[in-house]
Amino acid sequence: MKSFIGKRAIASGVSLVVLIVIVFFLSRLTGDPTDLYLPIDATTEMRQQFREMNGFNDPLIIQFGRYVSDLVQGDFGQSLRQARPAMDVVLEAFVWTFWLAVITMTLVTVAAIVIGSLAAFRVGGVFDRLATFFSLIGAAAPDFWLAIVAIVIFAVKLHVLPTSGTGTFWHWVLPVSVLFIRPFGLILQVVRGSMISVLSSAYVKTARAKGVRSNSIIFIHGLRNAMLPVITVIGDQAAAILNGAVVVETVFGFPGIGKLMIDSILLRDFAVVLAVIMVSALAIFIMNLLIDIAYALLDPRIRY
Repeated sequence: MKSFIGKRAIASGVSLVVLIVIVFFLSRLTGDPTDLYLPIDATTEMRQQFREMNGFNDPLIIQFGRYVSDLVQGDFGQSLRQARPAMDVVLEAFVWTFWLAVITMTLVTVAAIVIGSLAAFRVGGVFDRLATFFSLIGAAAPDFWLAIVAIVIFAVKLHVLPTSGTGTFWHWVLPVSVLFIRPFGLILQVVRGSMISVLSSAYVKTARAKGVRSNSIIFIHGLRNAMLPVITVIGDQAAAILNGAVVVETVFGFPGIGKLMIDSILLRDFAVVLAVIMVSALAIFIMNLLIDIAYALLDPRIRY
């Protein structure tokens, strides 16, 4: 297991280096941020001073070398927009996205496993058909459309929920609800399909013949073996939210890492963009590592 984790860490590190190089040079292609941060009537001398102060006059390769040198020393640069360390800005936003992901994925995982397992126990029944129908709709529904519809119905028409912010419990309802729908539909379908396969196996038929209760068959005998493919999907969806629910955070004005990324790209705040990429990549690496550990715990063969 240690060897496997080490190999994954090396592969992830190489991927992170390549990603940083690509994002660094692509972000510079968006143009000079000088015009965005200086007034329209700024003189040529002021513009030149701004570029010189931030190192924009140097060739790109020199700028990249300086960035790598600072990065090795733990310096992720300064935010042009907020005039403070870029990593501080990113970590503040990441906390909001982290809790949004934890709340959403906890609700999604519990609901999808319970409903998907019950649907698989009576394949073709009314409950199974309803669960399949609504999960397919949820999996296919685009987040931006759901967010706009939710705002129109619950905020504009009914006036029962706020449209943006994080001040109270009610500010979290719409973002969590919109983020809940698509992963719930995807995970429920995987749980259902995996459980159908497991419940038709010989050992489950034997348990039924011995008179084992249905709840025990579903949630004790069947669910553990059915969880291997489910874990992968749960991990992918959790990583997607941790990586920044860009559309949902932007629509609801949620101060997470997704909205920060969009704002920083538009304002050419290069240091923050690169810090977001760094934090997001590390979050995905940790999530994938947790998935591998969960696989090993559920399937002893993987440990050997």
